[in-house]
Amino acid sequence: MQTMENLDLTPDLFQPLDPSEKNSEFIATQPRTYLGDAWHRFKENKLALIGLVFLFIMVLMAILVPMLSPYTYDGMDFGAINLMPCLEHPLGTDKFGRDIFVRVMYGARISLAIGFSSAFICLLIGIVYGGIAGYVGGKVDMAMMRLVDILYAIPNLLLVILIMLVFGSNVTSIMIGICLTSWIGMARLVRAQVMSLKEQEFALAAYVLGASRMRILFKHLIINCMGSIIVNLTLMVPSAIFTEAFLSFVGIGISAPAASWGTLANEARSLIESSNPVQIIWPILAICLTMLSLNFIGDGVSDAFDPKKK
Repeated sequence: MQTMENLDLTPDLFQPLDPSEKNSEFIATQPRTYLGDAWHRFKENKLALIGLVFLFIMVLMAILVPMLSPYTYDGMDFGAINLMPCLEHPLGTDKFGRDIFVRVMYGARISLAIGFSSAFICLLIGIVYGGIAGYVGGKVDMAMMRLVDILYAIPNLLLVILIMLVFGSNVTSIMIGICLTSWIGMARLVRAQVMSLKEQEFALAAYVLGASRMRILFKHLIINCMGSIIVNLTLMVPSAIFTEAFLSFVGIGISAPAASWGTLANEARSLIESSNPVQIIWPILAICLTMLSLNFIGDGVSDAFDPKKK
């Protein structure tokens, strides 16, 4: 009888793997980070992607066109007054012979700078204020939120007008007026998110491990609120742009010869019933397309950071 030691089991136990089976457990999709997954879902939203491309082109043109054009935003030519769109002046000229295309692109600098800068300042104030109120809670939260209620009761537009009357019609005064109350919505959003997250297990675990309150607030709680914060930020930018455009349109915004989209619309208002009514179309079209693209981006960001829509 043949013993077990004499059996050669090697050919049966160890055989080369067939090449067709080597990739049977291959993972088809690469793992993504949180931001990488959000960007992947954002790209699937065609309208949001179109809005992002348009905004990028608008920012690029606002930087390059006034620099490369042979015309300046304040250069007058009384031999070319109120010209219709042509090859030399793609959008025509205004009542002082200034090139409208250059002025619209220069106005984009001011309008977009006010919109993004104001939104960024409100973002910082809202995150810090709302985060502290929501995390500390108690009497501190009550006192901080009552101050918010008082500021919210003051009409925002009236406050902006008063600031501009004191400090003059310039970019700085408009930004101060917008930022004085526009952070309130962000602060309330962050406060509500922090109050909900601070009771969860990961925040308690960080506290047990010895993390400081500031680290827990900004490293753990605020980071988990970033989806809602970014969505709210994309809505604050068009709101600030529209506020500046409205103030300039009614004549209390940016002073001449500087130009914003609202200023250009205000200057062209007198020509609606006269020789060249088309001039008012260009700044209004720029405002509408920019706000529409920002709204598309906001919707895309909302879907990208919402885990329920995966």
